[in-house]
Amino acid sequence: MKDKDALFLGSFYPEDVKITQVTDNDNGITISLKSLTHSHICPQCRQITHSYHSTYKRKIQDLPILGKSLYLNVTAYRYYCENISCDQKVFSEELGGFTGKYRRMTSRLEDFIITLALNTSCEGTARICKQMNINISGDTVIKILLRNVESIDLKCSDFIGVDDWAYKKGQTYGTIICDGLSHKPIALLDGRDGSALKEWLMGNKHIKTITRDRASSYAKAIEEALPQAMQIADRFHLHQNLLKAIKDALNREIPSKVMIPLPDSPPPSVDSDSPTKDEPSSKKK
Repeated sequence: MKDKDALFLGSFYPEDVKITQVTDNDNGITISLKSLTHSHICPQCRQITHSYHSTYKRKIQDLPILGKSLYLNVTAYRYYCENISCDQKVFSEELGGFTGKYRRMTSRLEDFIITLALNTSCEGTARICKQMNINISGDTVIKILLRNVESIDLKCSDFIGVDDWAYKKGQTYGTIICDGLSHKPIALLDGRDGSALKEWLMGNKHIKTITRDRASSYAKAIEEALPQAMQIADRFHLHQNLLKAIKDALNREIPSKVMIPLPDSPPPSVDSDSPTKDEPSSKKK
């Protein structure tokens, strides 16, 4: 095979790393990478340093190749911060643009998983990835989604909808905020007691209209943060109110038990000795 027709793996990775070994077996493909950097920027004071401290290794999962799972064994550096006034004495090298801090997957693999999860479901994504030899669980898909949603600063219109949702039904709840015009989620908040919602509303003073459920905690949070905003009961809870009013009215007018006789059953017998409604019982002698 000519060199111009070969697939060079090095073109898929940053220029400051070098491929040292490629291992292919039945379990998948493993590529060993070594960092070639000679300096790095301190994440605390942003000063460039050239002082090596030590090396460390990371195992990172990448997109599969030819249906085989792919793992990267990366050998990177730790550096001393040369700024004596900086509190960060030692820090680890980050492979910027290739993978994030403390990540176990490359950025392109996470992007693929996010795209798949947004169009299917978290458990469905995990099953599809398993068929592609990508090792991931449904819980990990949820963590990736939450991490990326929290890192995006989404802007909303002056019309939003607020409701609660369950991380784990019956145990852990949160608050979801959707844009009233685009109908897309823009924020996920912890808890449903209204404190997180109040803090979020304080940073979004432009909101004028809010649809919500019947929870008093949401009503109180909105009243304290945005007293001028209009609060509207959403369609679902309007239906709930209507059904409850109809049920209460029927309970007042109709007895709880209605005896319906069978069509072939004889009429109830009347005891001749017992007094009728029009004939009062005679007094005892």
